[in-house]
Amino acid sequence: MTSKLNAQDIHHGHEIEDAEPVAIVGMSALHPAARSVEEYWDLVSASSPPHPGGGVDPRADPPWGPGRVARRGLDDLDIDPARFGIPPAQAGSMARLQILMLEAAQRCVEDAGGTDRALPGERTDVVVGACLGTDRHYANALRVEGTRYIDDLARGCAATGQELVEHVVEEARQSLLRRFGGAAHDRVGEMVSTIPARIATAFGLHGRAVVCEAADATSFLALTHALACLRGGGADTALVVTGQRRESGLLAHALGTKGLLDPCAGPLSERSRGLLLGEGVGALLLKRLSDAVRNGDRVYATIRGCAVRQDPRPGPFRRTVSAELWEETVRAAYRAALVPADSVRYLECVGSGVAHETRAETAGVGRVLGRGAGAPVAVGSVRDRLGHTLANAGLASVSKVALALYHHTIPPYRDFGDAPGTGLPGTAFRIPRRAEEWCPDPHGAPRRAAVDGASVTGVLCHLVMEEYPRKMARPALLSPAAVRGKRRADGAEPIAVLAYGGYFAGAPDADAFWRATLSGRDGIGPAPGSRLDRELYHSPGKLSLLHTYSDRVAPVVVPATPPRGLDIDPCRYAELDGAQRIVLAVADEMFSRYDASELGGPGMIAVGSNLSLQRERRANSALAVEEVESAVAALALPERLSEDEQKALREKVRTDFAELDGLWSPTLIDSCLASGSAALVANEYGLAAVPMAVEAACASSLAALDVVIGALRRGTVDYAVAGGVELPCNVLDLVLCSSLRLLSHDRIRPFDTAADGFTPGDGCALFLLKRYVDARRAGDPILGVIRGVGASSDARSLIAPDVEGQVRAMRRAFEQVDFAPVTVDYLEAHGTGTRVGDRTEIAAVSEVYAAPGRQPLTIGSAKSFFGHTFAAAGGAGLLRVLRALRAGTLPPNTGLRSINPALDLAAIPAVVPTEASPWPAVPERPRRAAVSSFGTGGINYHLLVEEHREDS
Repeated sequence: MTSKLNAQDIHHGHEIEDAEPVAIVGMSALHPAARSVEEYWDLVSASSPPHPGGGVDPRADPPWGPGRVARRGLDDLDIDPARFGIPPAQAGSMARLQILMLEAAQRCVEDAGGTDRALPGERTDVVVGACLGTDRHYANALRVEGTRYIDDLARGCAATGQELVEHVVEEARQSLLRRFGGAAHDRVGEMVSTIPARIATAFGLHGRAVVCEAADATSFLALTHALACLRGGGADTALVVTGQRRESGLLAHALGTKGLLDPCAGPLSERSRGLLLGEGVGALLLKRLSDAVRNGDRVYATIRGCAVRQDPRPGPFRRTVSAELWEETVRAAYRAALVPADSVRYLECVGSGVAHETRAETAGVGRVLGRGAGAPVAVGSVRDRLGHTLANAGLASVSKVALALYHHTIPPYRDFGDAPGTGLPGTAFRIPRRAEEWCPDPHGAPRRAAVDGASVTGVLCHLVMEEYPRKMARPALLSPAAVRGKRRADGAEPIAVLAYGGYFAGAPDADAFWRATLSGRDGIGPAPGSRLDRELYHSPGKLSLLHTYSDRVAPVVVPATPPRGLDIDPCRYAELDGAQRIVLAVADEMFSRYDASELGGPGMIAVGSNLSLQRERRANSALAVEEVESAVAALALPERLSEDEQKALREKVRTDFAELDGLWSPTLIDSCLASGSAALVANEYGLAAVPMAVEAACASSLAALDVVIGALRRGTVDYAVAGGVELPCNVLDLVLCSSLRLLSHDRIRPFDTAADGFTPGDGCALFLLKRYVDARRAGDPILGVIRGVGASSDARSLIAPDVEGQVRAMRRAFEQVDFAPVTVDYLEAHGTGTRVGDRTEIAAVSEVYAAPGRQPLTIGSAKSFFGHTFAAAGGAGLLRVLRALRAGTLPPNTGLRSINPALDLAAIPAVVPTEASPWPAVPERPRRAAVSSFGTGGINYHLLVEEHREDS
């Protein structure tokens, strides 16, 4: 129903081309006070619910180790990992959040009618929303850093002339292992991207598997990505799972130092200054409404449209207080939804617990929802029942509203005794105190509601929902094949690359990166002492859970000062994570090629990243020093030291271990957020671009590109920045990767007979993107054109690569273009330098690219020069391709001695060159290349790129 829409609210661009509602056909909710959908509805519809947060003290640290004591929260759920096909050898390394999300996914699928009915395996995406590290991240860091604590004690004793006996030190190390766990699979078990990969494997799903993070707005960014994939035709079903646990005291500490925690008042209270921290895990199963109706699915509610915007204020992160930006965001949401704003009768408010933020929200939203409305709009916030569940907050709100629409009931707001009387003074809203029957619209329109979201990084969200009238007749629908065909044709719009920047070992910018490539010199060498204490952690030839057998890395120097022109407080800059500082430096290079001030309209910034930054882990370890002390409490100091001397020694070691600049700073949470890298770029450069982090293991850069390309093709943004960053050249990653035997003893050698693993490398690459047609219209410099991006999940082994999964991603990329694999000249391969990985990749390439009589496909890998940069790997590959296209030069590989004959390159045919050579131009078509990235867990991405010809 589109009557009452004003002319100025109609947008004639991409957003209108496909406004089909998306149906919520399955749901699950796991919270301290509700363990099922039924219990969740009882909780959110009750007039006198339990206290938010389930009565858990948000400041309490959970006990560590396998023998942890159950507490009131989500730890008392008894979930058997074997139900999901997880072998015992891997189960011990799993984060608790991982098993909770698997359970939430299982319950959601069952709620939708079971696996056979609900999930088309080939075209189901898994999108996970999570924020900060897991218990496994923290335990792994404490185990490794605890070794340093023991060593400091030993050194302190030695300084007094009293040596600790070696077997006593060894016993203390073993105590660390017992306390914090330790197994070969810990690196895989801690990765958040393992969660969607596990879910895909458990249910046999072969679509995307990706994690999104945007602080408080995490759920909304996960949902918007899922909506884009569904409406763009890239998926038929999306399983969205979000979750937040109180993994330690760090989150409460960081939010508290920022002044965001205040359990004394309600989320809509005029005197509230913050919230109680809660936890929760939930899932939604989404389908296009036409597919849900055709399949006879039960529909809780539909999502009609949404809008996401950014308030780019420089300085410390904080939520918006701009009523004007709220109004703009809301209007954009109703343009996308194609429904009149004044038909909404319930608003699920952010409920940040900060009064002036709530006032800005209700003022801005009220200007749109209150136009000509009769009765005030009912308003509430699920945080009155759950507290602040961060990454889960948005999905918890959407689930609440979907249930309210389904039950035709307006839920009440919990009476804290201090909220405004019966309404919000001066607004178009009222606060219902008891559950109310949601009467039908007198004009026959469906019941409608809206959900707001906001994040501490400056994101605003407004999502429009509608009931599904179960008895209403629906018009004839296109067949599934016709729908997919139309979507593919509409959704494959070319994307132009306008600028880039890069920072890798020995190459602090993109020009140096290309010079290093042409020179044949790599950036790999022995780790500097600042990165690896060899005496403590390096044990060549030994497999250990506390040591690394390799000391080879490709590190970068983290900038000590911000880019010129950015007015960042020096103390704040010094407290940023190294990855965040690198991103700012690379963004500055990128914007030296394209003026950021020329970017108009809404945008998006997606940075592929490990979701647990080094600074976050270090901060948690500093706060958890008592856990380390407890783990090694039995370590006996020499009896010749007096009690006072022992106490003084322990206190000094404790102080040194816990020393961290900014630990009590209000900006601590800023430096712990992976999405903080993207938010810094948006806010410091004044870009109205929604920032987020994306994790898909080693495929994170291409996953981030996939996210923003979907948004560009849908028309929800006008420009985007995407890429990846990771700094794995540190002792923790070396130890964890060594434990799984992933590291090369010498150096990474992709496709070589001597390939025996990878070498970690630090790195970052970013790319500025627009729709190709817009870039041409604006006369922008075009450095390359992205034609297609394919994604898939193996849904098999979490560790071993799979030919079939990689082939799937490649073929899905070619479904979006009008050319064949035989016309691709160069492949920038993933090339991890492991024998199994290289053989699997070339076998997949052969299946897709092999053709009799074709010109040999040139294959290369940036990893041979810069190491394996993990989340930045795909960015390094794309940067190499773009420079090669512009130079008309096929790039070389380095360190290659002899091609592994088991690869059978002749079957393609293909070559792996060791010297640069001219890239011949073809008159009838542009030069073309592909980039592959494959992540742990069986996450696969394949990108197709071609040169831009000015006369095309």
